[in-house]
Amino acid sequence: MNGTAAQILAPHELPAACRALIANGGRMQMAYAWFPDPEGPAEARYLASTGARQPWTLWRCHPAHGEKIPSLAEISPLLGWYEREMTDLTGIAFDGHPEPYALVLHEGAHAERPPLDPRAPANRPLALTAALRNLPEVTGRDVQLLPFGPVRADVLESAQFLFFYIGEGILHYQPRLFFKHRGMEKRFEGLTAKPGALLAERVSGVGGVAHSLAYCQAVEAAAGCAVPPRAQWLRVVLAEMERLYNHLHYLGHLCHTTTLKVGEAQGKLLEERAKQINARLTGSRFLWSVIAPGGLRHDLDTTSLGAALETLRGEFTGYAALLERTNSHLDRLFATGVLNRQAAFDQGATGPVERASGLDRDLRRDHPYAAYPALPPAVPTRDTGDAYARMQVRVAEIEASLTLIQQALPRLPDGPVASEYRASPRTEGLGWSESPRGSLYYAVHFNAEGRLARVKIKSPSFSNWRVFPLVVHDSNMMDYAINEASFGLTIAGCDR
Repeated sequence: MNGTAAQILAPHELPAACRALIANGGRMQMAYAWFPDPEGPAEARYLASTGARQPWTLWRCHPAHGEKIPSLAEISPLLGWYEREMTDLTGIAFDGHPEPYALVLHEGAHAERPPLDPRAPANRPLALTAALRNLPEVTGRDVQLLPFGPVRADVLESAQFLFFYIGEGILHYQPRLFFKHRGMEKRFEGLTAKPGALLAERVSGVGGVAHSLAYCQAVEAAAGCAVPPRAQWLRVVLAEMERLYNHLHYLGHLCHTTTLKVGEAQGKLLEERAKQINARLTGSRFLWSVIAPGGLRHDLDTTSLGAALETLRGEFTGYAALLERTNSHLDRLFATGVLNRQAAFDQGATGPVERASGLDRDLRRDHPYAAYPALPPAVPTRDTGDAYARMQVRVAEIEASLTLIQQALPRLPDGPVASEYRASPRTEGLGWSESPRGSLYYAVHFNAEGRLARVKIKSPSFSNWRVFPLVVHDSNMMDYAINEASFGLTIAGCDR
Protein backbone atom coordinates (compact mmCIF):
# COMPACT_ATOMS: atom_id res chain seq x y z
CA MET A 1 0.00 0.00 0.00
CA ASN A 2 1.33 3.47 -0.93
CA GLY A 3 3.53 5.31 1.55
CA THR A 4 3.58 2.43 4.02
CA ALA A 5 6.31 0.19 5.38
CA ALA A 6 4.36 -3.07 5.20
CA GLN A 7 5.15 -6.16 7.24
CA ILE A 8 3.42 -9.51 7.65
CA LEU A 9 3.19 -10.56 11.30
CA ALA A 10 1.91 -13.75 12.86
CA PRO A 11 -0.77 -13.23 15.53
CA HIS A 12 1.63 -14.01 18.39
CA GLU A 13 4.10 -11.35 17.12
CA LEU A 14 1.64 -8.45 17.33
CA PRO A 15 1.91 -7.61 21.08
CA ALA A 16 5.71 -7.26 21.02
CA ALA A 17 5.55 -5.18 17.83
CA CYS A 18 2.95 -2.86 19.36
CA ARG A 19 4.97 -2.37 22.55
CA ALA A 20 8.11 -1.58 20.52
CA LEU A 21 6.22 0.90 18.33
CA ILE A 22 4.92 2.87 21.33
CA ALA A 23 8.28 2.70 23.15
CA ASN A 24 9.89 4.32 20.09
CA GLY A 25 7.41 7.20 19.98
CA GLY A 26 4.92 5.72 17.50
CA ARG A 27 1.15 5.61 17.75
CA MET A 28 -1.47 3.26 16.39
CA GLN A 29 -3.95 4.95 14.05
CA MET A 30 -6.53 2.35 13.08
CA ALA A 31 -7.16 -1.32 12.41
CA TYR A 32 -9.53 -3.08 10.06
CA ALA A 33 -10.09 -6.40 8.33
CA TRP A 34 -10.99 -7.49 4.83
CA PHE A 35 -11.22 -10.63 2.72
CA PRO A 36 -8.43 -10.73 0.09
CA ASP A 37 -9.92 -13.97 -1.21
CA PRO A 38 -13.74 -13.89 -1.30
CA GLU A 39 -13.74 -17.59 -0.41
CA GLY A 40 -10.98 -17.39 2.21
CA PRO A 41 -10.45 -16.07 5.76
CA ALA A 42 -10.25 -12.42 6.74
CA GLU A 43 -6.96 -10.53 7.05
CA ALA A 44 -6.42 -7.99 9.85
CA ARG A 45 -4.51 -4.80 9.11
CA TYR A 46 -3.03 -2.31 11.55
CA LEU A 47 -1.93 1.21 10.58
CA ALA A 48 0.50 3.16 12.76
CA SER A 49 2.50 6.38 12.54
CA THR A 50 6.16 6.57 13.54
CA GLY A 51 6.71 10.32 13.15
CA ALA A 52 6.09 13.37 11.00
CA ARG A 53 6.83 12.80 7.30
CA GLN A 54 7.77 9.19 7.97
CA PRO A 55 6.14 6.31 6.08
CA TRP A 56 3.14 4.75 7.73
CA THR A 57 3.68 1.38 9.38
CA LEU A 58 1.29 -1.30 8.10
CA TRP A 59 1.01 -4.73 9.72
CA ARG A 60 -0.82 -7.54 7.96
CA CYS A 61 -1.97 -10.51 10.02
CA HIS A 62 -3.52 -13.70 8.63
CA PRO A 63 -5.01 -15.76 11.47
CA ALA A 64 -5.59 -19.41 10.64
CA HIS A 65 -9.15 -20.69 10.47
CA GLY A 66 -10.57 -20.44 14.01
CA GLU A 67 -7.39 -18.85 15.41
CA LYS A 68 -7.77 -15.88 17.73
CA ILE A 69 -5.59 -12.75 17.51
CA PRO A 70 -4.17 -11.44 20.80
CA SER A 71 -5.97 -8.24 21.73
CA LEU A 72 -3.77 -5.13 21.67
CA ALA A 73 -6.31 -3.02 23.59
CA GLU A 74 -4.36 -3.25 26.86
CA ILE A 75 -1.21 -2.02 25.09
CA SER A 76 -2.83 0.62 22.85
CA PRO A 77 -6.31 1.30 24.29
CA LEU A 78 -7.51 3.15 21.20
CA LEU A 79 -7.55 -0.20 19.35
CA GLY A 80 -10.29 -1.53 21.64
CA TRP A 81 -13.13 -0.25 19.48
CA TYR A 82 -11.45 -1.33 16.23
CA GLU A 83 -11.07 -4.88 17.48
CA ARG A 84 -14.70 -5.03 18.58
CA GLU A 85 -15.76 -3.63 15.21
CA MET A 86 -13.70 -6.28 13.39
CA THR A 87 -15.33 -9.02 15.43
CA ASP A 88 -18.82 -7.72 14.67
CA LEU A 89 -18.33 -7.12 10.95
CA THR A 90 -15.76 -9.72 9.84
CA GLY A 91 -15.85 -12.44 12.49
CA ILE A 92 -12.20 -12.16 13.60
CA ALA A 93 -11.96 -13.08 17.29
CA PHE A 94 -9.57 -11.50 19.79
CA ASP A 95 -8.10 -13.16 22.84
CA GLY A 96 -7.96 -11.21 26.11
CA HIS A 97 -10.02 -8.19 25.06
CA PRO A 98 -10.92 -6.06 28.12
CA GLU A 99 -14.40 -5.30 26.69
CA PRO A 100 -15.42 -8.55 24.95
CA TYR A 101 -18.87 -7.53 23.79
CA ALA A 102 -20.45 -6.12 20.65
CA LEU A 103 -19.90 -2.57 19.47
CA VAL A 104 -21.65 -2.14 16.11
CA LEU A 105 -24.15 -4.99 16.32
CA HIS A 106 -26.44 -4.49 19.28
CA GLU A 107 -27.09 -7.22 21.79
CA GLY A 108 -29.37 -9.88 20.37
CA ALA A 109 -28.35 -9.37 16.73
CA HIS A 110 -27.48 -12.57 14.89
CA ALA A 111 -25.84 -12.65 11.46
CA GLU A 112 -25.73 -15.77 9.30
CA ARG A 113 -22.27 -14.60 8.25
CA PRO A 114 -20.42 -11.45 9.33
CA PRO A 115 -21.83 -8.48 7.36
CA LEU A 116 -18.55 -7.69 5.53
CA ASP A 117 -17.93 -11.31 4.54
CA PRO A 118 -18.35 -11.46 0.73
CA ARG A 119 -20.39 -14.64 1.25
CA ALA A 120 -22.92 -12.93 3.51
CA PRO A 121 -26.44 -12.98 2.01
CA ALA A 122 -27.37 -9.64 0.49
CA ASN A 123 -30.44 -7.62 1.50
CA ARG A 124 -31.35 -9.93 4.36
CA PRO A 125 -32.14 -8.24 7.70
CA LEU A 126 -30.26 -9.47 10.75
CA ALA A 127 -32.18 -11.71 13.10
CA LEU A 128 -32.88 -10.02 16.43
CA THR A 129 -33.83 -11.52 19.76
CA ALA A 130 -34.38 -9.85 23.10
CA ALA A 131 -31.14 -9.53 25.05
CA LEU A 132 -29.93 -7.61 28.06
CA ARG A 133 -27.41 -4.86 27.54
CA ASN A 134 -23.90 -5.26 28.89
CA LEU A 135 -23.74 -2.77 31.76
CA PRO A 136 -21.17 -2.16 34.46
CA GLU A 137 -22.10 -2.87 38.03
CA VAL A 138 -22.61 0.48 39.74
CA THR A 139 -24.26 -0.09 43.10
CA GLY A 140 -25.24 1.97 46.07
CA ARG A 141 -28.43 2.95 47.86
CA ASP A 142 -28.68 6.36 46.17
CA VAL A 143 -27.41 5.43 42.70
CA GLN A 144 -29.90 6.10 39.93
CA LEU A 145 -29.86 5.09 36.26
CA LEU A 146 -30.99 7.51 33.55
CA PRO A 147 -31.32 6.14 30.00
CA PHE A 148 -31.41 9.20 27.69
CA GLY A 149 -32.34 8.54 24.05
CA PRO A 150 -32.10 7.16 21.41
CA VAL A 151 -34.84 9.60 20.43
CA ARG A 152 -33.85 13.03 21.66
CA ALA A 153 -35.28 16.54 21.35
CA ASP A 154 -34.29 18.88 18.52
CA VAL A 155 -32.73 17.72 15.25
CA LEU A 156 -30.28 15.25 16.75
CA GLU A 157 -28.93 11.93 15.53
CA SER A 158 -29.99 8.74 17.28
CA ALA A 159 -27.94 7.61 20.26
CA GLN A 160 -28.63 6.46 23.79
CA PHE A 161 -26.64 7.68 26.77
CA LEU A 162 -26.78 5.89 30.11
CA PHE A 163 -25.98 7.89 33.23
CA PHE A 164 -25.35 6.31 36.62
CA TYR A 165 -25.62 9.23 39.00
CA ILE A 166 -26.25 10.47 42.51
CA GLY A 167 -27.92 13.86 42.68
CA GLU A 168 -26.10 15.92 40.04
CA GLY A 169 -22.90 13.83 40.14
CA ILE A 170 -22.28 11.41 37.26
CA LEU A 171 -20.58 8.25 38.51
CA HIS A 172 -20.43 6.45 35.19
CA TYR A 173 -21.49 7.28 31.63
CA GLN A 174 -21.91 4.86 28.75
CA PRO A 175 -22.87 5.96 25.22
CA ARG A 176 -24.67 3.48 22.96
CA LEU A 177 -24.21 4.41 19.31
CA PHE A 178 -24.84 2.56 16.02
CA PHE A 179 -28.63 2.76 16.19
CA LYS A 180 -28.65 3.86 12.55
CA HIS A 181 -25.54 2.17 11.27
CA ARG A 182 -25.87 2.62 7.50
CA GLY A 183 -23.28 0.12 6.35
CA MET A 184 -21.48 2.80 4.34
CA GLU A 185 -18.33 0.73 3.92
CA LYS A 186 -20.41 -2.13 2.52
CA ARG A 187 -22.13 0.24 0.07
CA PHE A 188 -18.84 0.91 -1.71
CA GLU A 189 -18.44 -2.73 -2.70
CA GLY A 190 -18.86 -3.31 -6.43
CA LEU A 191 -18.77 0.40 -7.36
CA THR A 192 -16.31 1.90 -9.80
CA ALA A 193 -14.08 4.61 -8.39
CA LYS A 194 -15.91 7.72 -9.62
CA PRO A 195 -19.35 7.24 -7.98
CA GLY A 196 -17.52 6.24 -4.81
CA ALA A 197 -16.55 9.91 -4.35
CA LEU A 198 -20.23 10.90 -4.16
CA LEU A 199 -20.85 8.19 -1.58
CA ALA A 200 -17.84 9.30 0.48
CA GLU A 201 -19.27 12.83 0.71
CA ARG A 202 -22.38 11.43 2.32
CA VAL A 203 -20.70 9.45 5.08
CA SER A 204 -20.80 12.61 7.20
CA GLY A 205 -22.37 15.55 5.41
CA VAL A 206 -20.54 18.26 7.34
CA GLY A 207 -17.22 16.60 6.43
CA GLY A 208 -17.96 15.98 2.76
CA VAL A 209 -14.80 17.63 1.46
CA ALA A 210 -12.51 15.82 3.90
CA HIS A 211 -14.13 12.46 3.16
CA SER A 212 -14.10 12.85 -0.61
CA LEU A 213 -10.54 14.17 -0.51
CA ALA A 214 -9.21 11.23 1.54
CA TYR A 215 -11.14 8.77 -0.62
CA CYS A 216 -9.96 10.28 -3.91
CA GLN A 217 -6.36 10.39 -2.75
CA ALA A 218 -6.58 6.70 -1.88
CA VAL A 219 -7.97 5.93 -5.35
CA GLU A 220 -5.32 8.09 -7.01
CA ALA A 221 -2.60 6.33 -5.06
CA ALA A 222 -3.91 2.94 -6.17
CA ALA A 223 -4.10 4.12 -9.80
CA GLY A 224 -0.76 5.97 -9.79
CA CYS A 225 -2.61 9.12 -10.90
CA ALA A 226 -0.93 12.56 -10.74
CA VAL A 227 -3.43 15.32 -9.89
CA PRO A 228 -2.91 18.65 -11.75
CA PRO A 229 -1.37 21.45 -9.66
CA ARG A 230 -4.38 23.75 -9.95
CA ALA A 231 -6.66 21.03 -8.59
CA GLN A 232 -4.25 20.40 -5.71
CA TRP A 233 -4.35 24.05 -4.69
CA LEU A 234 -8.13 24.34 -5.05
CA ARG A 235 -8.52 21.22 -2.91
CA VAL A 236 -6.74 23.08 -0.10
CA VAL A 237 -9.07 26.07 -0.51
CA LEU A 238 -12.13 23.79 -0.33
CA ALA A 239 -10.81 21.93 2.72
CA GLU A 240 -10.19 25.15 4.62
CA MET A 241 -13.59 26.54 3.64
CA GLU A 242 -15.12 23.42 5.16
CA ARG A 243 -13.11 23.98 8.33
CA LEU A 244 -14.45 27.54 8.59
CA TYR A 245 -18.15 26.78 8.57
CA ASN A 246 -17.74 23.77 10.87
CA HIS A 247 -15.84 25.74 13.49
CA LEU A 248 -18.26 28.67 13.29
CA HIS A 249 -21.17 26.29 13.87
CA TYR A 250 -19.22 24.81 16.80
CA LEU A 251 -18.86 28.22 18.47
CA GLY A 252 -22.57 28.99 18.05
CA HIS A 253 -23.60 25.61 19.41
CA LEU A 254 -21.22 25.90 22.37
CA CYS A 255 -22.91 29.21 23.23
CA HIS A 256 -26.26 27.43 23.05
CA THR A 257 -25.16 25.00 25.77
CA THR A 258 -24.00 27.79 28.08
CA THR A 259 -27.31 29.64 27.40
CA LEU A 260 -25.50 32.56 25.76
CA LYS A 261 -28.29 33.18 23.26
CA VAL A 262 -26.83 36.25 21.58
CA GLY A 263 -23.53 34.45 21.11
CA GLU A 264 -25.38 31.46 19.65
CA ALA A 265 -27.23 33.67 17.16
CA GLN A 266 -24.06 35.51 16.11
CA GLY A 267 -22.06 32.31 15.66
CA LYS A 268 -24.73 30.64 13.57
CA LEU A 269 -25.17 33.81 11.49
CA LEU A 270 -21.45 33.71 10.68
CA GLU A 271 -21.80 30.01 9.83
CA GLU A 272 -24.64 30.89 7.46
CA ARG A 273 -22.55 33.58 5.76
CA ALA A 274 -19.70 31.12 5.31
CA LYS A 275 -22.11 28.64 3.71
CA GLN A 276 -23.42 31.34 1.38
CA ILE A 277 -19.83 31.98 0.27
CA ASN A 278 -19.49 28.24 -0.33
CA ALA A 279 -22.64 28.22 -2.48
CA ARG A 280 -21.44 31.11 -4.62
CA LEU A 281 -18.06 29.42 -5.10
CA THR A 282 -19.18 25.85 -5.85
CA GLY A 283 -22.99 25.73 -6.11
CA SER A 284 -23.19 23.76 -2.86
CA ARG A 285 -23.43 25.17 0.65
CA PHE A 286 -21.60 22.04 1.85
CA LEU A 287 -19.03 22.12 -1.00
CA TRP A 288 -20.26 18.80 -2.37
CA SER A 289 -19.80 17.38 -5.88
CA VAL A 290 -16.56 19.20 -6.67
CA ILE A 291 -13.75 16.81 -5.71
CA ALA A 292 -13.44 13.70 -7.88
CA PRO A 293 -10.79 11.06 -8.59
CA GLY A 294 -8.12 12.72 -10.71
CA GLY A 295 -8.78 16.26 -9.45
CA LEU A 296 -12.02 18.27 -9.58
CA ARG A 297 -15.26 17.85 -11.49
CA HIS A 298 -15.03 21.44 -12.71
CA ASP A 299 -12.94 24.58 -12.27
CA LEU A 300 -13.83 27.30 -9.76
CA ASP A 301 -14.02 31.07 -10.17
CA THR A 302 -12.27 32.52 -7.10
CA THR A 303 -12.15 36.18 -8.19
CA SER A 304 -14.52 37.42 -5.44
CA LEU A 305 -13.60 34.89 -2.76
CA GLY A 306 -10.79 36.88 -1.14
CA ALA A 307 -12.96 39.97 -0.54
CA ALA A 308 -15.83 37.90 0.84
CA LEU A 309 -13.52 36.16 3.29
CA GLU A 310 -12.01 39.44 4.48
CA THR A 311 -15.51 40.68 5.31
CA LEU A 312 -16.14 37.44 7.19
CA ARG A 313 -12.82 37.81 9.00
CA GLY A 314 -13.74 41.27 10.27
CA GLU A 315 -17.05 40.06 11.66
CA PHE A 316 -15.47 36.97 13.19
CA THR A 317 -12.69 38.93 14.91
CA GLY A 318 -15.25 41.05 16.74
CA TYR A 319 -17.32 38.00 17.65
CA ALA A 320 -14.34 36.08 19.03
CA ALA A 321 -13.31 39.09 21.11
CA LEU A 322 -16.79 39.31 22.63
CA LEU A 323 -16.72 35.64 23.55
CA GLU A 324 -13.41 36.15 25.37
CA ARG A 325 -14.97 38.97 27.41
CA THR A 326 -18.19 37.18 28.38
CA ASN A 327 -17.58 35.82 31.84
CA SER A 328 -20.89 33.96 32.09
CA HIS A 329 -19.82 31.91 29.04
CA LEU A 330 -16.21 31.39 30.04
CA ASP A 331 -17.03 30.37 33.60
CA ARG A 332 -18.91 27.34 32.25
CA LEU A 333 -15.90 26.28 30.13
CA PHE A 334 -12.98 26.62 32.54
CA ALA A 335 -11.99 23.22 34.03
CA THR A 336 -14.96 21.51 32.36
CA GLY A 337 -14.33 18.14 30.72
CA VAL A 338 -10.59 18.00 31.32
CA LEU A 339 -8.81 15.48 29.09
CA ASN A 340 -5.16 15.06 30.04
CA ARG A 341 -2.41 14.54 27.49
CA GLN A 342 -1.71 10.89 28.28
CA ALA A 343 -5.34 9.88 28.10
CA ALA A 344 -5.73 11.76 24.82
CA PHE A 345 -2.78 9.84 23.38
CA ASP A 346 -3.74 6.41 24.73
CA GLN A 347 -7.40 6.56 23.81
CA GLY A 348 -6.88 8.00 20.31
CA ALA A 349 -8.15 11.59 20.57
CA THR A 350 -7.73 13.51 17.35
CA GLY A 351 -8.11 16.98 15.85
CA PRO A 352 -8.86 20.00 18.05
CA VAL A 353 -9.64 17.63 20.94
CA GLU A 354 -6.09 16.23 21.07
CA ARG A 355 -4.46 19.58 20.27
CA ALA A 356 -6.30 21.15 23.21
CA SER A 357 -4.68 18.49 25.41
CA GLY A 358 -1.13 19.31 24.34
CA LEU A 359 -0.66 16.85 21.45
CA ASP A 360 0.83 18.71 18.50
CA ARG A 361 -0.39 16.60 15.55
CA ASP A 362 -1.94 17.59 12.22
CA LEU A 363 -1.93 15.54 9.02
CA ARG A 364 -1.75 18.68 6.85
CA ARG A 365 1.69 19.40 8.25
CA ASP A 366 2.95 15.99 9.42
CA HIS A 367 1.90 13.98 6.33
CA PRO A 368 1.18 16.79 3.83
CA TYR A 369 -1.05 16.19 0.82
CA ALA A 370 -2.61 18.28 -1.97
CA ALA A 371 -0.82 21.68 -1.92
CA TYR A 372 -0.11 21.66 1.81
CA PRO A 373 3.63 21.04 1.27
CA ALA A 374 3.78 24.58 -0.15
CA LEU A 375 1.24 25.95 2.36
CA PRO A 376 2.10 24.55 5.80
CA PRO A 377 -0.71 25.53 8.17
CA ALA A 378 -0.31 27.07 11.58
CA VAL A 379 -1.27 24.39 14.14
CA PRO A 380 -2.52 25.95 17.39
CA THR A 381 -2.35 23.92 20.58
CA ARG A 382 -3.29 24.36 24.23
CA ASP A 383 -2.38 22.20 27.22
CA THR A 384 -5.19 22.53 29.78
CA GLY A 385 -7.41 20.00 28.00
CA ASP A 386 -10.71 21.57 29.10
CA ALA A 387 -13.70 22.90 27.16
CA TYR A 388 -12.17 26.38 27.08
CA ALA A 389 -8.97 25.03 25.51
CA ARG A 390 -10.99 23.20 22.87
CA MET A 391 -12.79 26.46 22.06
CA GLN A 392 -9.52 28.38 21.89
CA VAL A 393 -8.00 25.89 19.46
CA ARG A 394 -10.95 26.20 17.10
CA VAL A 395 -10.93 30.00 17.27
CA ALA A 396 -7.24 30.00 16.39
CA GLU A 397 -7.86 27.50 13.58
CA ILE A 398 -10.47 29.80 12.03
CA GLU A 399 -7.91 32.60 11.91
CA ALA A 400 -5.30 30.23 10.49
CA SER A 401 -7.67 28.93 7.80
CA LEU A 402 -8.62 32.46 6.69
CA THR A 403 -4.93 33.34 6.43
CA LEU A 404 -4.06 30.14 4.57
CA ILE A 405 -6.81 30.64 1.96
CA GLN A 406 -5.71 34.23 1.38
CA GLN A 407 -2.16 32.99 0.86
CA ALA A 408 -3.34 30.34 -1.60
CA LEU A 409 -5.61 32.49 -3.80
CA PRO A 410 -2.95 34.69 -5.49
CA ARG A 411 -0.74 31.64 -6.04
CA LEU A 412 -3.32 29.46 -7.78
CA PRO A 413 -1.66 28.04 -10.89
CA ASP A 414 -3.42 27.99 -14.25
CA GLY A 415 -4.12 24.79 -16.10
CA PRO A 416 -6.47 21.80 -16.07
CA VAL A 417 -8.21 20.58 -12.93
CA ALA A 418 -8.53 16.88 -13.79
CA SER A 419 -6.31 14.03 -14.94
CA GLU A 420 -7.20 10.71 -16.49
CA TYR A 421 -7.00 7.78 -14.12
CA ARG A 422 -7.63 4.09 -14.38
CA ALA A 423 -8.20 1.81 -11.42
CA SER A 424 -6.02 -1.22 -12.04
CA PRO A 425 -7.23 -4.66 -10.93
CA ARG A 426 -6.06 -5.94 -7.54
CA THR A 427 -4.52 -2.66 -6.43
CA GLU A 428 -4.92 -0.80 -3.14
CA GLY A 429 -4.32 2.69 -1.85
CA LEU A 430 -4.29 4.74 1.36
CA GLY A 431 -5.57 8.32 1.51
CA TRP A 432 -5.90 10.76 4.38
CA SER A 433 -6.97 14.27 5.29
CA GLU A 434 -7.17 16.46 8.37
CA SER A 435 -10.89 17.12 8.69
CA PRO A 436 -12.35 19.83 10.95
CA ARG A 437 -12.74 17.11 13.60
CA GLY A 438 -9.38 15.39 13.13
CA SER A 439 -7.59 12.67 11.23
CA LEU A 440 -9.51 10.82 8.53
CA TYR A 441 -8.25 7.81 6.58
CA TYR A 442 -9.54 5.78 3.64
CA ALA A 443 -8.06 2.45 2.60
CA VAL A 444 -9.34 1.19 -0.76
CA HIS A 445 -8.95 -2.25 -2.32
CA PHE A 446 -9.87 -3.06 -5.93
CA ASN A 447 -10.89 -6.51 -7.15
CA ALA A 448 -9.90 -8.37 -10.32
CA GLU A 449 -12.47 -6.37 -12.35
CA GLY A 450 -11.16 -3.00 -11.17
CA ARG A 451 -14.15 -2.38 -8.92
CA LEU A 452 -14.07 -1.60 -5.22
CA ALA A 453 -13.79 -4.73 -3.10
CA ARG A 454 -13.27 -3.05 0.30
CA VAL A 455 -13.26 0.53 1.56
CA LYS A 456 -12.26 1.18 5.15
CA ILE A 457 -13.14 4.55 6.68
CA LYS A 458 -11.39 5.73 9.83
CA SER A 459 -13.39 8.80 10.87
CA PRO A 460 -12.39 11.30 13.58
CA SER A 461 -15.67 11.02 15.47
CA PHE A 462 -15.17 7.25 15.82
CA SER A 463 -11.96 8.12 17.69
CA ASN A 464 -13.34 11.00 19.73
CA TRP A 465 -16.51 9.17 20.80
CA ARG A 466 -14.17 6.54 22.19
CA VAL A 467 -12.45 9.23 24.27
CA PHE A 468 -15.45 11.27 25.32
CA PRO A 469 -16.72 9.16 28.28
CA LEU A 470 -13.43 9.81 30.10
CA VAL A 471 -14.37 13.46 30.59
CA VAL A 472 -17.94 12.67 31.68
CA HIS A 473 -17.15 10.24 34.51
CA ASP A 474 -17.08 12.12 37.83
CA SER A 475 -18.51 15.28 36.25
CA ASN A 476 -22.03 16.63 36.82
CA MET A 477 -25.30 16.71 34.92
CA MET A 478 -25.28 20.48 34.53
CA ASP A 479 -22.06 20.34 32.53
CA TYR A 480 -22.92 17.39 30.29
CA ALA A 481 -24.32 19.36 27.33
CA ILE A 482 -21.33 21.73 27.43
CA ASN A 483 -18.97 18.77 27.59
CA GLU A 484 -20.51 17.07 24.57
CA ALA A 485 -20.63 20.30 22.54
CA SER A 486 -16.99 21.06 23.32
CA PHE A 487 -15.94 17.82 21.60
CA GLY A 488 -17.72 18.72 18.35
CA LEU A 489 -18.82 15.11 17.78
CA THR A 490 -20.99 13.72 15.00
CA ILE A 491 -22.85 10.44 15.32
CA ALA A 492 -23.07 9.85 11.55
CA GLY A 493 -19.29 10.13 11.32
CA CYS A 494 -18.93 7.49 14.01
CA ASP A 495 -21.68 5.10 12.95
CA ARG A 496 -21.00 5.10 9.19
